Amino acid sequence: MTPGARVAAAIEILGDMADGLAAEQALTRWARRSRFAGSKDRAAIRDHVFDVLRCRRTAAHYGQGDTPRALMIGVLHQQGAKLDDLFTGDGHAAAPLSDHERMFPDPPTDQAMTWNLPDWLIPAFVSSLGETADQVAIALQDRAPVFLRVNSLRTSREQARASLAAEGVDTADNPLCDTALTVIDGARKIRNSNAYLQGHVELQDAASQAVVAALPAAGRVLDYCAGGGGKALAMAADPDRKIFAHDIDPRRMADLPGRAERAGAEIKTLTTEQTVQSEKFDVVLCDAPCSGSGAWRRAAEGKWTLSADQLARLNQTQDDILDKAAALTSSGGLLAYATCSVLRAENEDRVEAFLARHPRWSMTYSRRFDLGPDGDGFYTAHLTQD
Repeated sequence: MTPGARVAAAIEILGDMADGLAAEQALTRWARRSRFAGSKDRAAIRDHVFDVLRCRRTAAHYGQGDTPRALMIGVLHQQGAKLDDLFTGDGHAAAPLSDHERMFPDPPTDQAMTWNLPDWLIPAFVSSLGETADQVAIALQDRAPVFLRVNSLRTSREQARASLAAEGVDTADNPLCDTALTVIDGARKIRNSNAYLQGHVELQDAASQAVVAALPAAGRVLDYCAGGGGKALAMAADPDRKIFAHDIDPRRMADLPGRAERAGAEIKTLTTEQTVQSEKFDVVLCDAPCSGSGAWRRAAEGKWTLSADQLARLNQTQDDILDKAAALTSSGGLLAYATCSVLRAENEDRVEAFLARHPRWSMTYSRRFDLGPDGDGFYTAHLTQD
């Protein structure tokens, strides 16, 4: 596909999203009906779509509208692209720009627009992040770096870097965690690399790894909201831990047995009933469902679909999870709470609410991981029973 055809395809996908499809659904449907597109084409088109999602308000400003075509014109103008080379009307490229479309407005000055956030989220960002709110909002508009976790059951960080380099994946040690690597070049080669296929490395955010590294290195450990099992796999790299994984929707853990086998890790999955009937756990990690605001570089659609009502419902879910997980934690054990959110309502406020409901518990550790070049925005807190 030509660059212009890729832009036209992205406009088509944005049109499907305007009709109600989620981003991943729209991308998948387009790929299924466009078998001619190669992997590089699909990756480039995906980048265009997510560039628009990360910067939707400024894209609409420069594109002078919120149609798929206007949004794509606006974001490409922001990026300094040569629009006449992309909008040619030739072949499968989009039609040339009109005179009106070439009349780009001056840069915006409105805070919500420059931050590329819904209006209602501006106060939440300011109250949650203080002086760093501007920095975080701007960082969420960039493409996220790619991070890897080195599986210490299989290899060392130095060996993993060498193996990846031999296959064209350049990495650097990440300062947030001893197991973390930042990918400098060759990210699209990772999934076909021997290091990945043999379970030596996993794709995982560095701050997420640091959340696991802060946990005790022994005992019976339950990943209570396991999802795909990334944190369970990271915890299982320590042979002194006995790892269990649970999710309210077991289908989310469908790939975990295969991933664990590839990693050489032992993880036992539990149903909700089994967690209640089981012996209590020394550590219970609650990586709770959240807005994902600390990872909106990767899933930018979330900042436009999240509403105040949805956030309130998430807070209720987070409270419920903490209460249930507390009952599974052994006397003297550790209840760990974590989110990939930068919002205080999902982080400090939830811990404070838990402590108010459970006066015999106390917080022994808390940390925010700043969104930036070394990792996504995360929060974690450790709770123990007096």
